[in-house]
Amino acid sequence: MIRKASRAVTVSALCAALLGGGLTLAASAPAAPAASEEKAPARYNAEQVHHFLQGFYGNHGPRQWERVHMVGDELKKRAEKNKKYDVLLCAQNNPRDIAIGRVTTAQSAGVGWATVTTKWNRGPDQHFTAYVGLDASKPIKLIEIDCSPGS
Repeated sequence: MIRKASRAVTVSALCAALLGGGLTLAASAPAAPAASEEKAPARYNAEQVHHFLQGFYGNHGPRQWERVHMVGDELKKRAEKNKKYDVLLCAQNNPRDIAIGRVTTAQSAGVGWATVTTKWNRGPDQHFTAYVGLDASKPIKLIEIDCSPGS
């Protein structure tokens, strides 16, 4: 019995030593690599883009304030060059009503878009695509318009 007891004590001591050593190794291991990985940039989501486009276009098109503060520089330059045609509405006049369709976002590309439908007193509804930058470290802005039908 003494022999069994001493063997049991030895095995217990060995297990405790191995377990304790393992804990010591785990405790001294370097931090997980997740701490050194870069954090993904914050992005606007589809709901935020939809809300932005609804506010930007309203019922009859963007006001002057939106045109100045909520449009990207390249698109703003293009709009300024076309005095007889409203690039932001793909039209020459203000519509009777505007509806924003379902928003799609390409998070990795940093762009979101939706079909904008303009309704007129006369003539058929017209459709164009509005593109928005998704970088949430900057104010949300309209960055491109595609006036081609069927978009």
